[in-house]
Amino acid sequence: MILSSVQLKNFRSHRNTEINFSGNINYITGGNGQGKTTLLESIYYLCTTKSNIAKADSDVVCFNEENFEIKGSFNNSINNEVRIYYSAEENKKYYFKNDKQVFRAAEVIGQFPVVLLTPADHAITQGSPSDRRKFIDSVISQASETYLKNLLDYNKTLKQRSQLLSRLKEQKQFFYTTELEAWTEKLVAAGSEIIKARKRFCKEFNRFIAESYNVIMESDEIPGVAYNYLDGSGTDEIEKLFSDMLSQKKDEELRRASNLIGPHRDDFIFSINDLNLKTFGSQGQHKTFQVVLRFAEFFYLKEMTNRVPIFLLDDVFGELDINRSSKISSYLSKVGQAFITLTDFTNLSYLQKEEDDLILYVSKGNVSYGT
Repeated sequence: MILSSVQLKNFRSHRNTEINFSGNINYITGGNGQGKTTLLESIYYLCTTKSNIAKADSDVVCFNEENFEIKGSFNNSINNEVRIYYSAEENKKYYFKNDKQVFRAAEVIGQFPVVLLTPADHAITQGSPSDRRKFIDSVISQASETYLKNLLDYNKTLKQRSQLLSRLKEQKQFFYTTELEAWTEKLVAAGSEIIKARKRFCKEFNRFIAESYNVIMESDEIPGVAYNYLDGSGTDEIEKLFSDMLSQKKDEELRRASNLIGPHRDDFIFSINDLNLKTFGSQGQHKTFQVVLRFAEFFYLKEMTNRVPIFLLDDVFGELDINRSSKISSYLSKVGQAFITLTDFTNLSYLQKEEDDLILYVSKGNVSYGT
């Protein structure tokens, strides 16, 4: 899949920007705060319906403007024209695919697979379990509509069950107790499917992690990811275990008015040679592993969806040594189309630029083509 062009209107610092991209690597250069990362953000919007940075769509509207618009042309076996329009007056966003409005983000996720590597990825290996769950869930959701549906259903059930637990804490009525049992059944049903899918994913994903790690590090180290679910249990009787644990925690859940058991509290353990990366990994190992995870995600999605994802790398090379940067640059030749932001291309001689690659210079929201 190739993103051939984008058009931006009133999107952050880009008041009126039109760009035709290369089908290979697009180097986006310029100083800090000039609008480089905004280009990647706009591509992420097109692929997922939302920003990877802003919490609200209103945050990205250009100063003194009332709306923004993003257009993109995707070329695969068929061509797709995507348009996003946001009105600040309505506080509403519209997503159109081939001039037909799409009302649910779930209908877009996975249609235009995207992989984004940023300095914020440090949270995946160094942050909280929720950061790792978010990463894993985002990868599986792009590859599986069924998983995304189960995840959305599970999260809705969590919300309803949490509200009911709060009501039960305040007033213990039989009607609420019966209703809680019904929501608990739904929680176990959707949650068990999520756990099973995550287990299968980790088993499959380890191959992609190992291959990418070997290319970048060229070492005998063995990287991996393991799923720590339902308080560390390794049983395959997921539904029974989940239900039994909820029964054991029922009084505590009522007392705390909180959902205490389920895949929303599980964790993933990244390791090198069976040593927990978060506990024992050096800064260099963490940075390398974060890059490896995104390359693994790319090749996993490519194989599972039969679509070539768009690869976005935001200010990554500045955090890596020359040797690893050179290996990553070489590895990108196997990716296809990629978008890479850099503060200064001239000082990065180790980057392997090909004839069909494109250099874009960004200054105060204006874009020009380089050579």
